[in-house]
Amino acid sequence: MSELRNKTVLVTGADGFIGSHLVERLIEEGCQVKAFVYYNSFNSWGWLDNFPKDKLSQIEIFSGDIRDPNGVRTAMKDVEVVFHLAALIAIPFSYHSPDSYIDTNVKGTLNIVQAAKELGVERVLVTSTSEVYGTAQYIPIDEKHPRQPQSPYSASKIGADCIAESFYRSFNLPLTIVRPFNTYGPRQSARAVIPTIITQLLQGKTEIKLGDLIPTRDLLFVKDTANGFVEIAKADSLIGEDCNIATESEISVGDLAQSIINQINPEARIIQDEVRLRPEKSEVFRLYGANGKIKEHTNWERKYSLEEGLAETIEWFRHKENLRQYKADIYNI
Repeated sequence: MSELRNKTVLVTGADGFIGSHLVERLIEEGCQVKAFVYYNSFNSWGWLDNFPKDKLSQIEIFSGDIRDPNGVRTAMKDVEVVFHLAALIAIPFSYHSPDSYIDTNVKGTLNIVQAAKELGVERVLVTSTSEVYGTAQYIPIDEKHPRQPQSPYSASKIGADCIAESFYRSFNLPLTIVRPFNTYGPRQSARAVIPTIITQLLQGKTEIKLGDLIPTRDLLFVKDTANGFVEIAKADSLIGEDCNIATESEISVGDLAQSIINQINPEARIIQDEVRLRPEKSEVFRLYGANGKIKEHTNWERKYSLEEGLAETIEWFRHKENLRQYKADIYNI
């Protein structure tokens, strides 16, 4: 599939951080976008509610629950390409509510691939995570790296990946497993480290509470991530494959935090908060992804340096209407 233009595409998790950016990117690409959002009695469409009316008018909204196979099948009727991003993603929450991660991440993915098989969908992209690799056994981490379930969250994503792969092998379902590394940017939830740092600083805190400062992460700006999804969808040579989106670089949480502090309030200092520490065997200490495969099969290139991405992210958070949606005073699990 060299072209996505004019294709009818479904994005699950469209109301979330990466999903909402992917919706925008697919509109730019000329797709007919259907956005699957999580049904709720507030009639909230998540981050899509912040879209201008002219952009929102180009999207078909479908409210449902990824755990419900009937709703998923209904949403996928007459759809040519599915980008499956809907998932529970917070690692700390997975420690005490693992059942919900199995229901949403594993069963939700099963619902997607089962419906795709029945409906004859042209292409399915299932979203994985760099957390499935666990702490790097070697670097850069390529797609052949062993899987290490170091949290119930990562275990559920490994399970979802395996379900997806089995449908390719069993039924020749044309799918690709997309594995972004540590995506950040505007609209990211406060459970992630960069919004945690920025929101505390912008709300005037001078003692920034964080967990472990030693782990390193491969940080990917969200627009580069969304572009990766689009490029992978165009590459038929990646059907039946898994594919990283990564920068082939790393930075420690401590160095990252200090960099953001220097930009917003150099007087602030970092305080380690015991509550935010993961159990030792669960902490992923090093993520440093290989991007050779995506570069070999697609035209994807990283467009944003870490400095450029952080500047755009901080600028977004400086807007009061955006910052107001975050609770910097509490630890968001």
